Amino acid sequence: MATYSPRLHRLIEALRRLPGVGPKSAQRMAFHLLDRDRDGAIYLGNMLVEALGGIDRCPRCRMFREDQQCPYCSEARGRSGQLCVVENPADLLAIENSAGYRGRYFVLMGKLSPLDGIGPEQLGLSVLAQQLAEGGVSELIIAINPSVDGEATSYYLAEMARAQQVKVTRIAQGVPMGGELEYVDGSTLSRALSGRQPV
Repeated sequence: MATYSPRLHRLIEALRRLPGVGPKSAQRMAFHLLDRDRDGAIYLGNMLVEALGGIDRCPRCRMFREDQQCPYCSEARGRSGQLCVVENPADLLAIENSAGYRGRYFVLMGKLSPLDGIGPEQLGLSVLAQQLAEGGVSELIIAINPSVDGEATSYYLAEMARAQQVKVTRIAQGVPMGGELEYVDGSTLSRALSGRQPV
């Protein structure tokens, strides 16, 4: 079994924190940065520090933002009365870039999964419930990836909205069961959003 110096070991373990990066990929990245792209490594480190210090989450929609004014929570977007609930920031960007939707969003940062300890509190659903209770939302659009946990989350969201007499629709057409929204092509996603169905 290979042994690494303590610093190299810590670098490889740090790179393994990235999604989809296993031990071999982390080792390749570490070796590349150390051997061939030290300037790139310094730049990457600086950008991580800068991002962590300058990006937070909007308290209203939970999307990442740099300024106090969130671009997805503007008054103009609120006038549509539509609120689209997505699983993660990548899903928001996929809809924003391809579907022609210009209402507000709510980013769950996950889905209900009791086995993983993810409940309503971890998804910020008290914030969503407050927004629904305040009025101004006439339609809740559920754009959650279709999976077992996604179905449970969608049902929970629909019940929350119905309790406030808010219309509930869900994108469906063209999005495959088990698919990820961020990987669905733009025209399919656009059709799915425009062809949403009542829940």
